[in-house]
Amino acid sequence: MNFNSLNEIASYIVSDGKGILAADESNPTCTKRFDSIGVESTEENRRDYRELLFRAEGMKGNIGGVILFDETIRQKAADGTSLVDIINAKGALPGIKVDKGLSAIGDSEESLTQGLDGLDERLKEYFELGAKFTKWRAVINIGEGMPSSEAISANMEALADYAKIVQNNNMVPMVEPEVLMDGAHSIDDCYDATSRCLESLFSYLTDRGVDITGTILKPNMVTSGSKASNQASIEEVAQRTVDCLKANVPESLPGITFLSGGQSDVDATAHLDAMNKIGGFNWKLSFSYGRALQQPALKAWMGQSENGSLAQEALSHRALMNKLASEGKWDQSLEN
Repeated sequence: MNFNSLNEIASYIVSDGKGILAADESNPTCTKRFDSIGVESTEENRRDYRELLFRAEGMKGNIGGVILFDETIRQKAADGTSLVDIINAKGALPGIKVDKGLSAIGDSEESLTQGLDGLDERLKEYFELGAKFTKWRAVINIGEGMPSSEAISANMEALADYAKIVQNNNMVPMVEPEVLMDGAHSIDDCYDATSRCLESLFSYLTDRGVDITGTILKPNMVTSGSKASNQASIEEVAQRTVDCLKANVPESLPGITFLSGGQSDVDATAHLDAMNKIGGFNWKLSFSYGRALQQPALKAWMGQSENGSLAQEALSHRALMNKLASEGKWDQSLEN
């Protein structure tokens, strides 16, 4: 696949309802997932599991991009084929997580994402390894006095600095300002925090001269806190999220690929579908799910090679369901 601009790459990833498979779990996170099914988190097991996902029939036509971890972009399959080549063969583009995780801001509960030091050099290597896009995640907490203006500004400025360096290296930056679901806050609190983050982010992106047409946004949905006594309905989450995006995101952005943020796999699909049924926006509203795409496949696999086809069927089903949701064509009856 040949692309002449960053906009062509970004637009391809979200074309025709396609979305992104987030397979960029760090080794500690992958270990937690594997512990849940009683599988040891060795480099070989991690490779076998991800190879299984990337070879699934349902990757083709439903997944436009795959976010990888540093270990994975360098790995070869059991037959010697690079995992990057397997992804490309399915018509998806390889991407890479490039942030270095979180560091506390002073003695507060808020954090700032690290990784700008040496980023330019790392990006040059990732480009040579075949990456077409990158990801950087900022984490925003809701709580007493949070999010502070200082935490929002520091994280959104870092996202913009990262995005500019990525575009200078001929890759598409995915910017991920995640307002966490954790807590008992209301959907109004989430709307306010998300709106403040997005307004700040696009102000910094514009200030840094980032090409918005060659950028992908990976935001949270506007939801009630996970511990809130009053949980917003599918329809309310969809409407409030669309309203928040319309108020803060430029129409020139090609794609918005939501994170699932701890939602169940079906809820993440239902919310996305409801938004696309509302419509009235220029961007492609799609998905960049990790657990909400992988969890059924992980449970089917259980670390046993003989379960490979079952795991691939599970991933293929979720990928198709989310593609339909990205087109506003999903229905709960399709899950049976």
